[in-house]
Amino acid sequence: MFNADSLLLPFFTDDHRQLHDALHQWSAQHLTHRVHEGNVDDICVTLTRTLGKAGWLRYCVPAQYGGALPALDSRSLCLIRQTLGYYDGLADFAFVMAGLGSGPISLFGSDHLKERYLPKVATGELIAAFALSEPDAGSDVAAMTTRATRTASGYRLNGVKTWISNADIADFYTVFARVEGDEAEGVTAFVVDANTPGLRVSERFDVCAPHPIGSLTFTDCEIPASQRLANPGQGFKVAMQNLDVFRASVGAAALGFAEAALDMGITRATTRPMFGAMLADLQMTQAAIGDMSTEIDAATLLIYRAAWERDILQRRTTKSAAMAKMFATESAQRVIDRCVQLHGGLGVKVGHPLEMLYREIRALRIYEGATEVQQVIIARETLKNKTSGVSQ
Repeated sequence: MFNADSLLLPFFTDDHRQLHDALHQWSAQHLTHRVHEGNVDDICVTLTRTLGKAGWLRYCVPAQYGGALPALDSRSLCLIRQTLGYYDGLADFAFVMAGLGSGPISLFGSDHLKERYLPKVATGELIAAFALSEPDAGSDVAAMTTRATRTASGYRLNGVKTWISNADIADFYTVFARVEGDEAEGVTAFVVDANTPGLRVSERFDVCAPHPIGSLTFTDCEIPASQRLANPGQGFKVAMQNLDVFRASVGAAALGFAEAALDMGITRATTRPMFGAMLADLQMTQAAIGDMSTEIDAATLLIYRAAWERDILQRRTTKSAAMAKMFATESAQRVIDRCVQLHGGLGVKVGHPLEMLYREIRALRIYEGATEVQQVIIARETLKNKTSGVSQ
């Protein structure tokens, strides 16, 4: 579990420590199954309602609209995702989608949009989704082909979005589309209700760690201008600032996965007889545990440095969040893989929580920017700072 000494770092306040303790106690009581059975849509809806009723989704919106804090706090979001990730990957998924889907409204929405959506996101009554990716445009936003055409009263959307988490269960989607011929051409962000005519979930597909995901098709989907976020042409800014808030939290979820795996690995190593001793007595096992513990601590420092920079220094964390996301997800993959190895055949038995972790971690190395994209971001920011004379 989370190294208690980490909470003594200057990144955290007493409020963060109390949040950590309260959520661990609640999760231990309410999130007792990492491996779920039944319809994944129903499970995610139930988890969203449960998290909302317990008050944890209040950390996804500002206090003025029913939230727990005056503004989105990256350290709190990371602590929550780390803790939920330790207990239940789907609970973490339900939490982050509430934040990722509504974050653009918190950051850029009009008072009307904030009042309409955010209070019900905080209680779990409304389920949010974030619709940026397309069949040929994921991390490369410049390749986006979904179009929003100006009408007398608003916009008409046409195009396809894919890899959209919460497809089919979301009540609204934050959608990004390219506007041409407007006062400011370029990508623009909109909030689109799920029941809007012209919007349909055109495909559902399964992934290795099951959750609601699919494609959206927009066919002459009419939305009023009041559903637009920020000014025309500022969609890229909306998307990137929202991802800056939540990208480090992807690393935090991976950190929770890694901690859960290490706990399972240590339990296995200290109880499994091997060659007249315990598995933990073998030097190669001790070396693995030493490596895994170090990677977890290093990931912790990178994640909470990025979150602290955003919260306290109030600056863009493009580079530090990319580093945190990249290192934490890659190291968690290595930790989980080694713990599967410690379990032998049991580690790949379907239904075992470690086997589920092995499937859950894989997607985190891809979504919100694959590892290779993070490497490019880090390199560009490093080169930009060097050429501008800014010290590292």
